Amino acid sequence: MLITKFIEPPITITQITNAFGLGLKRDYVGWDEMSYNIKLAAIASEDQTFTDHSGFDWDAIEKSLRPKKKNKKSRIPIGGGASTITQQTAKNVFLWQGGSYDKYIRKIPEFYFTFLIEWVWGKKRILEVYLNVIETGPGCFGVEAAAQHYFHKSAKNLTRAEAAMIVAGFPNPKKFTAVPMTRRVSWRYPQILREMNNIEPDEDIHALLKSK
Repeated sequence: MLITKFIEPPITITQITNAFGLGLKRDYVGWDEMSYNIKLAAIASEDQTFTDHSGFDWDAIEKSLRPKKKNKKSRIPIGGGASTITQQTAKNVFLWQGGSYDKYIRKIPEFYFTFLIEWVWGKKRILEVYLNVIETGPGCFGVEAAAQHYFHKSAKNLTRAEAAMIVAGFPNPKKFTAVPMTRRVSWRYPQILREMNNIEPDEDIHALLKSK
């Protein structure tokens, strides 16, 4: 745990399982090698309270546990669901994706690792690792692999629109791709762009993304 504060995590369980069939494209890059745009897009889409919480968004968790009303479709609002960027990072690095059948088994170690990386790593390192290990496309992990795969450029040079397109596919990056652009990405990425504009003036987010 302490070592991964300073060096990149080794290959993850999810990356191993994807290597068979789709192959494995990943290229870990440092904080300064990721564009401001991709960092902002990730927070805007996945966890708008990232700089405020201590690993868990308790309000979102509480809402997710409420019984769903009949005849109404459930909808996860912009800004992510109950799972924060910290929780996703803990799961991606130390655990496995799994399915609904084992999600409760994973919750205890997920809570443990979430608390631990918040305490040991800090927000900047959590976001950096998240953007390096998250699945971003068919056989792609990390924003550098996605930038090269979709736009033939480095993650450092991603535009706001390109960053939003990559993040728009995060729920299922094997299915939702930026190039060719799937229907889901085409309607989702403009929403993310608007949310990027909305949260950008936040002082804590600005300070984090501009940190060196």
